[in-house]
Amino acid sequence: MTLNKNTNILIIGLGVIGGGYAAALTAKGYRVSCITKNKTDIEYALEHGMILYGTTELDENLIKSAELIVFAVYPTVFIEWIKSNQHLFSPGTLITDVTGVKSSVVDEVQSILRDDVEFISAHPMAGRERSGVEYSDPEVFKGANYIVTPTEKNTIEAIEVCKELGRELGFTRISELSITEHDEMIAFLSQLTHCIAVSLMTCRDTDSLERYTGDSFRDLTRIAKINEKMWAELFLMNKDALLCEMNSFIKEFNRFKDMIQSGDRKGLEEKMKTSTARRALFDKK
Repeated sequence: MTLNKNTNILIIGLGVIGGGYAAALTAKGYRVSCITKNKTDIEYALEHGMILYGTTELDENLIKSAELIVFAVYPTVFIEWIKSNQHLFSPGTLITDVTGVKSSVVDEVQSILRDDVEFISAHPMAGRERSGVEYSDPEVFKGANYIVTPTEKNTIEAIEVCKELGRELGFTRISELSITEHDEMIAFLSQLTHCIAVSLMTCRDTDSLERYTGDSFRDLTRIAKINEKMWAELFLMNKDALLCEMNSFIKEFNRFKDMIQSGDRKGLEEKMKTSTARRALFDKK
């Protein structure tokens, strides 16, 4: 298939990311429908012009008419949905996802998926610390990164459609990683950072800290306002890679601690210079 304005796009799961996809694609002139569990989310999306149609039911005609289906649900929900409902896909349907872990998802879905349906996985590296369609904002995609994780089971055409979807959503940098490379990278760049933010918020139980903090603590712990069900699932599904990164961080933190304890000012300054130089590369242009 090719992606064009006549493509029937169906989004399964209208949360903060699914809602962002819907709003961005509808604004570009695409025909977007959704299936999600809460009727109030559909009412919100319709009221704000994010979708053409939505339902909480397993609408067979809607699924059969979809040419591109985006799964914006928890990884375990995605896998179970495919097991139970893939018979409703029309031949030639292309499906993609937004899940934050790949090895434990892509292999299983591709192993059970019908031969006449293709799954090309992707990860939009943009989100919000709050959940729910009312907090979705397609503006967060602009200037952000979008990772496509093809396997040997994917066609060149499907990979290109997935990349084009990222471009249409507004992502600036489109990258390719294997599913293993993705999970290793995400363990460091995303999951470890959430672990650190949560640990900062839970390591000290002192009243009224919010009355004294500056921007540094607020900025560093922004992502500590976390969807506990989703992130617990992501951590456990990628635990080997995450534990490796946590151990690496602990070793580095202990080296930092030893420099302070021994009064190694030169070592501290060199570490901070390295940090400053590396951090500069992350500033959005």
